[in-house]
Amino acid sequence: MTKLFEDYFSELQADMVSICLEYVNNEADNIYIYCFHEEGWYSFNVFYKIRGVVVRKHKLNEIPGVNFVYDTSGERQNAVLNVGIDNLKKIKKKCEEFGRDVPKEMKLHYDVRSNKLQAKYRYDLVVTHDEELLPDDLFDSWFEEVGKKDIGEIN
Repeated sequence: MTKLFEDYFSELQADMVSICLEYVNNEADNIYIYCFHEEGWYSFNVFYKIRGVVVRKHKLNEIPGVNFVYDTSGERQNAVLNVGIDNLKKIKKKCEEFGRDVPKEMKLHYDVRSNKLQAKYRYDLVVTHDEELLPDDLFDSWFEEVGKKDIGEIN
């Protein structure tokens, strides 16, 4: 059976979720993955909700009441980000192969307990026409937005 575009796209997103879940040793309630690609520029980042606290990947060991020590070394963080960027490049390639628009921005929210992935895609240029706006700013904004909705947040 021939794979469809949606099959490739779903597999690559699932791989992003998998590497981010592996980073926290499967100990998260929610995973929030930010993907950006524009004008040859790629960015990938992730934050989590664990025990009601929204936390960035490098601050996992600051969650109150968690007796587990996460490996948040720079090497491990870079490995996650590199896999994410590799997957973004593969998504771009598959979009081009199948004549599809390439998303400029993807916000993926994975609910670990229910095993559900929600995705929001943006296809218009996001930062190219704004000299002061960076993908990190958009990631930070999303982190703050999610953190305000929830019980707590660790920057």
